[in-house]
This record gives sequence, structure tokens and C-alpha cells, in this order.
Amino acid sequence: MAAVSQGANYIEKAIGHTGDAITENNMTNPDRDRSKYGDPSGEKMKALVWNGKNDVQIVETSKPKVIEDRDVILKVTGSTICGSDLHLLHGAVVQLQKGDILGHEFCGKVDSVGPGVKNLKEGDRVVASFQIACGDCMYCKRKLSSQCERTNENKVENIMYGGRTAGMFGYSHFTGGFAGGQAEYARVPYGDVNLLKLPDDIPDEKGLYLSDVLSTSWNCVVDTGVKEGDVVAIWGAGPIGQMCAQMSFIRGAKRVIVIDGGNAAWRLDLVKEKTPKVETINYTDLPSGTTVTSKLKEMEHGGPDVALECAAGEYAKGIGHKIELALGLETDTSEILNEMITSVKSYGRVGITGVYVGYTNHFNIGAIMERGIRFIGNGQAPVHLYWQDLLKMLQDGSLDSSIMLSHRVNMDEMDTLYKKFDARADNLQKVFVQTRFSDPPAAGTPQLTSWK
Repeated sequence: MAAVSQGANYIEKAIGHTGDAITENNMTNPDRDRSKYGDPSGEKMKALVWNGKNDVQIVETSKPKVIEDRDVILKVTGSTICGSDLHLLHGAVVQLQKGDILGHEFCGKVDSVGPGVKNLKEGDRVVASFQIACGDCMYCKRKLSSQCERTNENKVENIMYGGRTAGMFGYSHFTGGFAGGQAEYARVPYGDVNLLKLPDDIPDEKGLYLSDVLSTSWNCVVDTGVKEGDVVAIWGAGPIGQMCAQMSFIRGAKRVIVIDGGNAAWRLDLVKEKTPKVETINYTDLPSGTTVTSKLKEMEHGGPDVALECAAGEYAKGIGHKIELALGLETDTSEILNEMITSVKSYGRVGITGVYVGYTNHFNIGAIMERGIRFIGNGQAPVHLYWQDLLKMLQDGSLDSSIMLSHRVNMDEMDTLYKKFDARADNLQKVFVQTRFSDPPAAGTPQLTSWK
């Protein structure tokens, strides 16, 4: 996969960009051109950068500066690590370059604004959406911000997908090449559109997660059509799967069954502890001859109504897919997808939220057609469509994001965090990463963990 990733860089260089983005692309670290992108004060910051497959490092680099009229520079007060960051760590997402600053979930305080920003001022507490939207294109007018037409000029993505997503923070040049928020400062293009003010009653330890995980989970549940009386099965007990379980009950689901196993099996106990109504399946403990599909059909006549994929396509189980992934014959395994398709009732719904980046083999298209399965790509979640309503749910207590928050760590230990999170170690579920600009921990949230 790493060879495929770097090959995509060469292809993009050869064919060029589409040239239609209205904000600067491929600026993943201010030190790539310090005179153009670095703050004239010469101030430095700590940042987490990708340095090659399975190698991330904390480095010192230049503080970014305002380069466009609607830019906002943030003092980052909170960031986190996401399961999709592991796809970057492993080199599974194409077009990473050494020195790229990672991180697509972050919140902070406004440090400075461009002259075109009228709705924010220095000191405002805000959360950033993980996608960068212009606010004016066809998709943005419908608040489908993840599909903005004007912030990502990557031609390889355009060719592969028949269209492009919006630009995204810290997620490779494939999504525009924007420096991410696992840093002490971050530049937010179109900051007047891509930042949401946080009220005083929402601490960073809650508001941060409006950036991605809450919107992504809600989009998965709503877009797949979870409704009153449904039986829902969820593949993956990480933060997205955990929040999808809570949100499925909010939407009226009758039963929610969460599936996980291997070195992540401990997450099933965590989800059950925090949401006791959840039922679980540890696939590594199933007796010989029992599959996830057969177990689900044993638990519910015909299987669940809805299956939600909250894992991702890079984690192969069988030797065949492991070989094909290693040889670059596919970018994603179809194993979980096929398991979901065969598990749901006829005319059931399957929603895909875990990251799939390219092509897969041995996909059970026949079952989809013959049994009328609704196979739904949930897409990168349109954060702007949901984040105001989700903020209200956090405020009135109908949504509890604290159930997934397990640890608080310092920014300068993020390289260690990546290794431990990848190994599913130390019962790390969702983490709050503090910087020198962060407030003290809010009441009832985890105290600082250090591995030094």
C-alpha cells in the first residue's frame, strides 16, 4: 500500500491539479515555505508530522500566518486521535508526504483573523469542522459541506471517484493538502464558515468532538435510516461505533448489537458498561462453525434490520485478502462488507462509515441484488448539516459524549499515543490532547496521563 500511496504522488505531479480550488492547497506545513506561510514573528510551535509508514514525530515548526482574507489562525486548545488517523499512520491513504502535519479534529481560541472574517474575534472559543467548505457552492448551500466543490483541486481523487470531496485538515494531499490540528496553532481557511462558536456551558472536552466523531456517528445512523423499532448491528466498538449505539437508541432502535474482537475486544466491555442496553458479540470467542452472520440470525430472526460499518477497509482477516492488500491488488478488504450484507434481513440497510479509499475484491454484489439489500455509502459526514443541532443536544443532555472519553494526554506525547492507540493498548478509547493553551480539565473529565 505504501508504494501505491507514493505512486499516486508521482501521478498527481505528472498530470497536475484541476486548478479550480479557491483556497491554497498543498500547504501541509508552514516550513515548506517559511517566508510565504510562516508567521513573521518567527514564533515556533510543536506539531505532529507523518514521517513515513508507521512513523510519526513531534517536531518544531513555524506558526502559520494569515495568507487569505477569510483565514483564521487558532491557538489549538484541544485535539484528538481518530481511527482514521491510523490509516495515515499505516500509509493506507494515498499521497502523504514526509513532514505533513496531521490531525482533523481540533478546537481552540481565535488568535488572529483575516480582513474578510466578520463573525469572529480574538479570544473566541471555537471548534473546527474536519472538512473545509467554501459556504457558497452547490453542496455548501445545502450544508453538504464534506462535498464542497471549491476547496480541493486533487485530480487523482477526481479521476478515482468521479468527483472530489472537500479539502480536509491533516488528511494527505489526496484531500487538498492542508496542515492539520495536531499542533499548537492551526490555519483555518474560510474560518467564518468552518468554525462554530462554543458556548460557556460546553467545555472543550465536549465541544471538540463536534469536529468529527459526533457528526460522523449521527450521519451514519441518520443516513442509513435507523428508525423506531429497528434492530441495529454495529461493526466496530471504537468511538464511532460506541456513539452510533447511543444514537441508534435515541432514534428509537429496539435492540443494538455491537461486534468487535481480537485485541480490541475490551472495547465491547466498555460500550456495555456505558450503555447497558447494548448487546455484544466477540467474534474471536465464537465457537468453531459459528460465524458473525449465523450468530446474528440466531439472536434475531432473519438478522438485524440495519448494519452499520464503523471499522474500516484496511483490516483484513483472511490470508487471501492480506496477500492482495500487501501486493496492492486491492486497497480495501470486502470481508466486513460481505458479513454485513449476508447478516441483514432481506431489504435491510447497510451503511458504510468506516474509511474505504479505493478498490476491493470478492465483493458479494449478487446478494445485494437478489435480496434487495440497500447498500449505502454514508460519505464523509457533512459536519455543517448537523453540528448546530448536536451542540443543542449536548447542552440539553440528550446526547452524552463523555461516555467515550477515556484519557487526557499532552501534545508532546502524541507520537507515543499513536503507537498505543494503534495497538489498542491501555484501554484508549477517545482521547483529549491538551496543548500549552488548554484550560485545566473540566469537572468529571479524565486527568492527565503521561507515559514518560
